[in-house]
Amino acid sequence: MKSLMLFFIITCLAAEINVWGANKYVVFLKDKNNSPYTLTNPQEFLSQRAIERRNKFNIPFDEKDLPVTPSYISQIVATGAVALYPLKWINAVVIFAADAGIVNAVAALPFVDHLNPGNKAPQSSVKGNSGINQIGAIPPYTIGAPVIPSNTKSTGSLDYGTAWNQVSMIGLHNLHDMGYTGQDRMIAILDAGFWDVDQGVAFSYLWQNNLIAGTRDFATPGGNVFMNHTHGESVLSIMGANLPGQIIGTAPDATYWLIRTEDAWGGESLLEEYNWAAGAELADSVGADIISSSLVYTTFDDPAYNHTYSDLNGNTTPITIASDRAASRGMLVINAEGNDGEKPWYYMGAPADGDSVFSIGAVNETGIYQAFTGKGPTSDGQIKPDVCAQGYNTALVYGNGVITVGTGTSFATPIVAGALACLWQSVPAVSAEDIRNVVRNTASNSASPDNFSGWGIPNIMAARTGLISLSSDPPKKLLTPVFSLLQNPFENLPVLKIQGEINSPVELEIFSANGKLLHLSRIATNPPKYMELKAFNDLPTGLYLIRLHDDIHYETLQAIKL
Repeated sequence: MKSLMLFFIITCLAAEINVWGANKYVVFLKDKNNSPYTLTNPQEFLSQRAIERRNKFNIPFDEKDLPVTPSYISQIVATGAVALYPLKWINAVVIFAADAGIVNAVAALPFVDHLNPGNKAPQSSVKGNSGINQIGAIPPYTIGAPVIPSNTKSTGSLDYGTAWNQVSMIGLHNLHDMGYTGQDRMIAILDAGFWDVDQGVAFSYLWQNNLIAGTRDFATPGGNVFMNHTHGESVLSIMGANLPGQIIGTAPDATYWLIRTEDAWGGESLLEEYNWAAGAELADSVGADIISSSLVYTTFDDPAYNHTYSDLNGNTTPITIASDRAASRGMLVINAEGNDGEKPWYYMGAPADGDSVFSIGAVNETGIYQAFTGKGPTSDGQIKPDVCAQGYNTALVYGNGVITVGTGTSFATPIVAGALACLWQSVPAVSAEDIRNVVRNTASNSASPDNFSGWGIPNIMAARTGLISLSSDPPKKLLTPVFSLLQNPFENLPVLKIQGEINSPVELEIFSANGKLLHLSRIATNPPKYMELKAFNDLPTGLYLIRLHDDIHYETLQAIKL
């Protein structure tokens, strides 16, 4: 594995080419002329799944979607350079050049432009901040002892074991019980490595059901993502593990891309932000719905490239620019807030400052804010983090399949990412922006968001209610049967009238006016024409929503108890 320790700048002829790590350079190009690709044929450079996402949300294709001109890459390679990967969103190529002669030859090519070095203000008082939210979050690692599964079950069908608290805290078990466990949602995880995921028993379900869609290593191009760091393994386990009675993740039926962008062993360099950008481009091209990233960056081995607080304005750092571009393509970008809240540098790290990035802070098992969470606001005044989840003693898989606990916003992030995959599955017509807004506005601190815990702890079922009301393409209402209330308002129990035949079970949900799920049950096939809704026996006076639905149709009724 290459160690990225050296950081220097070479300015050559008409081009400025920056180097991060031994002989690696980011070469920025002037244009995309002579390209064989056109915006009228996006299927030549994007998957059908990615194209469908764009079409569904009316997101136009633009020049940034076009790949780097292949002939430019060929001419760069002809100098003796090795092209490691292109970056189409910023029209650049990351290369390895063995000596200065190759660097000079690349710089002399007529289509090579320059790179703005950016972010040179030193911040020497803060040094060595790892881009990775380390296991345990606050270095050194603070992984706990192996945990004996509690065998605590949800109120429904899944036996979460050690993960019950982190799932139930956000109400996700209710959504799981309805059958929404992430099917048809694709999550790209950008991390430092996925040790043992190809062999670990916690991930057998994913492999057996073809839910690992692919892998890619941008930190060491051509490398094996299963032979590096354990951090990504733990992150994936929080979403994708499926060992009933031991640990079940927040999205056990989602599809995953495992993308390594961080070299956790080779020091910190700005190049890793460009690795991340490459990973985000890949996530877009394969059609991912969600990016889950537990990486943040503020300082580097060369302090000349440290990010300052003024840089955290949502528009400056390379990784934040890439994050916002990913979000502009219709993906939901979810990133850890960082773990520096109790240090001299106590702010979030990039890309959590992005105005389109859903940044995640940490609470403990009882929902209490954890002070190590990086704090907002961003330098342009955005409240950060967006929401929080359990990032203290989070149940996860570590190393060679050990079920244990870890601490950090790294582990709060996949709780939310998996939950929002299930949420999006349940209301597929809404956009990523809709999800961000509604999840914030239905969270526990939505009345008074702050720069510690943001909008608070998500309420997944309340968010679902809000998203259904926003849906631009809701499921068709049931025509037969037709549900109605005989008396409304009512004093005792409402009577549900059913017209027609019910040929499949229908879920009955009762929500409070603020979207909290109060009751969940199932109406069996061929019920009586009139049904008393006895769940209202224990409910106080007030306004309620009654929703009845199967997998395709739904009816929503308003009910007022006097």
